[in-house]
Amino acid sequence: MPQAAFNAKEFCTNLPLQPGVYRMINVKGEVIYVGKAVSLRKRVASYFQKSNLTPRTQLMVSQVAGIETTVTRSEAEALLLENNLIKSLKPRYNILFRDDKSYPYVILSGHRFPRLGFYRGVLEKTHQYFGPYPNAGVVRESIQLLQKIFRLRTCEDSVFSNRTRPCLLFQIKRCSGPCIGQISQQAYQADVKSAELFLQGKQTEVTEAINAKMLQASEHTEYEQAAVLRDQIQALRRIREKQFVDSGKALDADVVACAVSPDGSGKVCVNLAMIRGGRHLGDKSFFPQNADDYIAANVIEAFLAQHYLNRSAPPLIILGEKIEREALQQLLTEQCGHKITIQSNPIGEKRAWLNMAGENAQLALQQLANRQASQEKRLAALQQVLEMPGIQRIECFDISHTLGEATVASCVVYDNYAMRNNEYRRYNIEDITPGDDYAAMRTALTRRYQKAAGGEGQLPDLILIDGGKGQVSAAQEALQELGIAGANLIGVAKGEERKPGLEQLISPLFEKPLQLPSEHAALHLIQQIRDEAHRFAIQGHRGRRGKARTHSTLENIEGVGAKRRQRLLGRFGGLKGVLTASIEELQQTEGISRKLAEKIYKELH
Repeated sequence: MPQAAFNAKEFCTNLPLQPGVYRMINVKGEVIYVGKAVSLRKRVASYFQKSNLTPRTQLMVSQVAGIETTVTRSEAEALLLENNLIKSLKPRYNILFRDDKSYPYVILSGHRFPRLGFYRGVLEKTHQYFGPYPNAGVVRESIQLLQKIFRLRTCEDSVFSNRTRPCLLFQIKRCSGPCIGQISQQAYQADVKSAELFLQGKQTEVTEAINAKMLQASEHTEYEQAAVLRDQIQALRRIREKQFVDSGKALDADVVACAVSPDGSGKVCVNLAMIRGGRHLGDKSFFPQNADDYIAANVIEAFLAQHYLNRSAPPLIILGEKIEREALQQLLTEQCGHKITIQSNPIGEKRAWLNMAGENAQLALQQLANRQASQEKRLAALQQVLEMPGIQRIECFDISHTLGEATVASCVVYDNYAMRNNEYRRYNIEDITPGDDYAAMRTALTRRYQKAAGGEGQLPDLILIDGGKGQVSAAQEALQELGIAGANLIGVAKGEERKPGLEQLISPLFEKPLQLPSEHAALHLIQQIRDEAHRFAIQGHRGRRGKARTHSTLENIEGVGAKRRQRLLGRFGGLKGVLTASIEELQQTEGISRKLAEKIYKELH
């Protein structure tokens, strides 16, 4: 029996005037849009009463076969529910931002001699955290900088507790050696305090405090210590000269700007600049999905909800567009435990930050367009040279092992002019003769395409194999056994001396290998995809091999059970430390006798 047409007028009449969330559903039962409303009846009815809807919204409304609603107690609660539903359902007409991992922080641990390190995850009260930072690279640069200036320890507790002699970092003056008593706790805490002030943006206070210590050391004829402090001051001054934005005020803020591509392509970029302690830590660009036909204010509103809910936020968020901010401010304030202000019309230096974020958003859009144009050119060149005009999706395979140990096959995906990391797959290869790359390739393709052979999943337009005739033949055999005919299959054989640019393309369709000029755009695309498959395979192989070796070397020694193995690894900071330890050092581990220490040493060497 056919389903009755959706009666929008009758449905809206029965909706309450309370706040809530609505979900638009198509004939397949899929949620195509999720929205929030201060008044459900007024908001939902507006979609069917207004005549000035954008073409995109008109198309969405034409597909509505039903609407579900949820009443909430407040607009803020509706905003939270809307965001959670968008993240879980990913409706095709909502603006979607990729849900990144938690942002990285610099951590100063709460130990007697605090450890400086990289941290990602839930923040605990026992430690101090500085950030968040836009990416891991900025955090590592900050840690290296603090090591040079303040020489704080970065080693794990298991290593720190068991050190008996200075490490390399102490020798190159990147650590003050608290593990072996080279610095007093009082002096180390003074360096920690200076590092805290620096991370809070109080560089002037840090410089003045170190300068006072330097003069004091000089007066007491402690010239070596005075020279160390002098070097710290000089390093701090150089950093300050390089700092792009430094307001002189220890202000924490996020600056959010939006840019829309002027070429009418519908591309949108949101740039997030992070200001901590008055210093610009860096920025990050986001490219949302489904943002066509939306104005910048809508995009920023969607970004704020999806980015900040369930995540910490600074006291001030500066925007380039006016939005409905009361509910979001209320929700973020409750969530973060401190007042959050959203400001859309900044002045002075805040306006300068916003302009900078806007310029970065425009630049990121331009760079995206350039990359897109380059990829389009490369793909068109590949289609032409292979005489395969329909190529869009490419999958590439590679095999990695060490003398047959821990064999791993990788499959990477190129589609819609970009590498699709979320579609990458690795396959652990078992039950083959160690080192048999042909068997490994057959296994990888069989596992990859057995579902496609049964009518599930999809076949790519082109399958690339990192290898020569043997690997291509093995791949062809696997496809034939699966009953897959007509697949485009090409091997990428390394040229003489394995130099890039001398690769040969091998295919059952070619009478002889095809060698493209080193500057050919099609070859550049093939190299890009092949290199990514190689990287992904090696990464998986190393991880598998390292795990196997870590467990097997100690597990195979009679008398070393789980507890003793844990004590050894904990005392020496991992297997590498155990391998370099002497018999006497091994014997000092709890539960390890002299006889067992000798046995462990003999087995490992």
